[in-house]
Amino acid sequence: MLKIFNSIAREKQEFIPLETGKVKIYVCGMTVYDYCHLGHARVLVVFDTVIRWLKENAFEIKYVRNITDVDDKIIKRANDNQESIEDLTNRYIEAMNQDAAALGVLQPTYEPRATAYIEPMIQMINTLIEKKLAYCAANGDVYYSVHDFPNYGKLSGKSLEDLRAGERVEIDGHKKDPLDFVLWKSAKQGEPYWESPWGNGRPGWHIECSAMSSKLLGVQFDIHGGGQDLQFPHHENEIAQSEGAHDHPFVNYWMHNGFVRVDNEKMSKSLGNFFTVREILKHYQPEVVRFFILRAHYRSPLNYSDQHLKDTKLALDRLYIALKETGFDNQIVSIDWNNVYAHRFKVAMDDDFNTPEAIAVLFELTSEINKSGSKQQATLLKLLGGILGLLQQDPQNYLQNKLINSASTELDETEVAHLIRERIAAREQKRYADADNIRKQLLERGIILEDGPQGTTWRRQ
Repeated sequence: MLKIFNSIAREKQEFIPLETGKVKIYVCGMTVYDYCHLGHARVLVVFDTVIRWLKENAFEIKYVRNITDVDDKIIKRANDNQESIEDLTNRYIEAMNQDAAALGVLQPTYEPRATAYIEPMIQMINTLIEKKLAYCAANGDVYYSVHDFPNYGKLSGKSLEDLRAGERVEIDGHKKDPLDFVLWKSAKQGEPYWESPWGNGRPGWHIECSAMSSKLLGVQFDIHGGGQDLQFPHHENEIAQSEGAHDHPFVNYWMHNGFVRVDNEKMSKSLGNFFTVREILKHYQPEVVRFFILRAHYRSPLNYSDQHLKDTKLALDRLYIALKETGFDNQIVSIDWNNVYAHRFKVAMDDDFNTPEAIAVLFELTSEINKSGSKQQATLLKLLGGILGLLQQDPQNYLQNKLINSASTELDETEVAHLIRERIAAREQKRYADADNIRKQLLERGIILEDGPQGTTWRRQ
């Protein structure tokens, strides 16, 4: 039984799709004016893993991940670069798709661009005006009237009074209420625009997702996902727009992944403390980055550091070394879910996609493989890893990857000490195969261990 933490219910709930055997899911994608950073990568990998697990459970998937290809930041960047918006966005869409493919992210069913759905946005805005949930202001902008939507705040759990008191709201004399948000922006000099009943202009950000999701998935669908920072106001506003326009429930399950943090601050372009996927992939294999993301539960913060990535690399090495030493059967493609390790893996993934616990099962299985040398168990390790988008490379090629070797053969003293402690713990627990594998792993990196009466010492080859 799959359970999902539903943000709007604030609890784990059994997943029951609207249509038996089928899942419709929408995830807020990228605003394409720069390269993807690790925070974007987390969204891509987290929901790719959700899709993979749903497919493993034989669901037919319709997955939409949108692209915002017109907004203030895009317009500014294009003007700064003295290039067209189309050239700018096409370049960064291609870069985003390259980064996603490198990280093993499967293509969504649909990847709509906002500029291709202007007409459905205009139609939805017109419906909201007709229902007196939106109004055209004197400056030509169209605003949503949050006061007139009774359930506004149900996702964030805040009343209008709480929001007015506690949130930073834009001061705009054209709004009836400071919390009202823009649906249509009147055209400004030098900006792209489309014709509308309210004059030339372009859509606000929030209306994009409401219009695209209803066109591609219908007025109600199963799962809506995105980063935690989108819960308010973006997703709150989507609910108001969609339910206001259609008089119909919008989404059954809301999923939000946690922030990526650097020095305890959210990683973001606005703070200038971000690392692009491309920068990180100059030093670490893409699978190491994917593994790093999945070692934390998707709802938890993910703390970025080079040391954490190095530790992740060493951990992933252990799994690949077991596959290399034991071998596996590529002809076997199905999993025996009655196997104790497979069963525990499934229990973890069914518990709100608990990838840290699922990965812990992979390491326990690896310890068993190191003891028994079982090719059957190694095959299971590879199959289970594949569900997470891991362990699909040739082990020899992975372990000899020149990029990674150049970045990690010169292990520093902290890393060596960490592995020695792991080896000592393995020996104390009589996991001698694990201890031997750590020695081999260090030897491959040019580190020789010497055991003596005073303990274990090491030297470089």
